[in-house]
Amino acid sequence: MDSRFQKELEELKVKVLQMAAYTDRALEKSLAALDGRDVDLAVQVIDGDREINAMECEVDNLCLRLLALDQPVAMDLRFIVASMRLVVDLERIGDEAVNIAEQVVLLAHMPLLEASERLAQMAEQITRMLRMGIESFKDQDVETAKQVCMADSTADELNMLVLKECMDQAPEAGGLDRAIRGVLIARSMERVGDLATNIAESAIFVVRGVSIKHHCQPF
Repeated sequence: MDSRFQKELEELKVKVLQMAAYTDRALEKSLAALDGRDVDLAVQVIDGDREINAMECEVDNLCLRLLALDQPVAMDLRFIVASMRLVVDLERIGDEAVNIAEQVVLLAHMPLLEASERLAQMAEQITRMLRMGIESFKDQDVETAKQVCMADSTADELNMLVLKECMDQAPEAGGLDRAIRGVLIARSMERVGDLATNIAESAIFVVRGVSIKHHCQPF
């Protein structure tokens, strides 16, 4: 039984990391579509969301099987619980990638957003946060996880700057629609930063057995 349990636990880790890689790629493609005003790439992101949803269900089923049949304890239990949390966060990141892609389609025939440079900075920030969050979970690296938590305030600040720049352009002819699209994109990016922080918090939970949800304070 122990051998089977360890094999399935390893299978769980592989499936979670596969989903993480797929979600990271979806976000990367949506941000590239935004930067290049590439509608075809945006549509790929929208169409690919079904695969992320299916991966979430697959991981959930495996976690429930492990909990029901093996009654794990200590770090194994924390890893399974954290995996269930993490795939929810990954699925939501996939949704935000779709949201960004949908806005790309709508913006394709409009003039360039004045906040595009700030959005590019924000895109770089959230991409780095997500990849560090995934790395911290994969490697059970608390220090990297803490860096993700601390970086979230930068994403929040960039979001506010984008909001200001978009609102400044709203009074222009045709500017309001573009401004709304820019605000929605920034909101999705900011949400990805929050979800990347959740992933980092899950990594800390696995290693240290403490929950720092909603505050990310030193422990």
